[in-house]
Amino acid sequence: MIDPSARRSGYSYGPGTGTFAGRVGVRVAGTGIALPSKRLNNADLMKLMDTSDEWIVQRTGIRERRIIDADKKESTKTLGAAALRTALAEARMEASELDLIICATMTSEMQCPATANLICDILGAGTTGSFDLNAACSGFVYGMNIAHDLIRGGAYRNIGLIGADTLSTLMNYNNAGRGTAIIFGDGAGAIVMRATDDVNKGLIAQAMHCDGTGWKEIFVPKCERDFPAGAVIDPATMNKVHMNGAAVFKFAVSTFSNLIQETLDKGHVKVEDVDMFVCHQSNSRILESARERFGLPHDKLYVNIDRFGNTVGASVPLCLHELRAAGRVREGHKVMFLAFGGGLTWGSSLWQM
Repeated sequence: MIDPSARRSGYSYGPGTGTFAGRVGVRVAGTGIALPSKRLNNADLMKLMDTSDEWIVQRTGIRERRIIDADKKESTKTLGAAALRTALAEARMEASELDLIICATMTSEMQCPATANLICDILGAGTTGSFDLNAACSGFVYGMNIAHDLIRGGAYRNIGLIGADTLSTLMNYNNAGRGTAIIFGDGAGAIVMRATDDVNKGLIAQAMHCDGTGWKEIFVPKCERDFPAGAVIDPATMNKVHMNGAAVFKFAVSTFSNLIQETLDKGHVKVEDVDMFVCHQSNSRILESARERFGLPHDKLYVNIDRFGNTVGASVPLCLHELRAAGRVREGHKVMFLAFGGGLTWGSSLWQM
């Protein structure tokens, strides 16, 4: 029987041992990304719908996004597997060494099996546990919190976490879909999280929230009953993203800043002590509003939405990989990860790297 006092003091059962193991830290051992080969810039969209480069950039900050090429058999699973393969190589690990694979996605390959199961097969991970997590754009940050605590609690030592989405499969690239098609892009990012003897590494504070009453602001209907009451049902928009842009923007602007403050308060950390804010890339104006509220210097809030658009679950790990590659996020840094999306969901993860 586990002594509750030992659990509270940071001790847990070691994986598969049935004995107490000392409290462990958690570190990011490797990162990777995978992007589709096809580029879709604003000029390309202008040929498909009534829009302009100036209009898109002014409202979203996006100039280009990547979308999968079905002829090249690109999909959520191929991007996710490629991203995790790169992260494993950086961590100097084999897929079979992972205890668990989590794939944060809202564009799974099929209803069953989970996309994480398919990635497990592609990478030859054997009987490694795997499952999907769907919290829309917040999925990867939710996954960081879950994976961290599974390792910190002693159940697992090595976890591969993927954020992969292919929203191009849920778009109408015409005037009917221009409110969403200009925003979303496809991609994948992954991290390998490992147990470490350095107990100072890992989560400082985290938050996960949902306002279920706001589900109708971003949804993907499969049949007529999935539409909110009173909605005009257009069969051509079935299995496509429906988004109330104005409502989502208002939600994100207020939630984003409040989430930062909540996480700082929980971690007893000052905003100036955070070395980097790695935020979901939904809209450049939303990012700028948070920067202004907290007086953040430009080099502390990373932006790559101009090149990739909103890649949903892939957004945060794409940023993290680029920041690590540039040496802007490294061991010893305090890094806050933030996201918000459909659900309506929002979440944070403040780490000591």
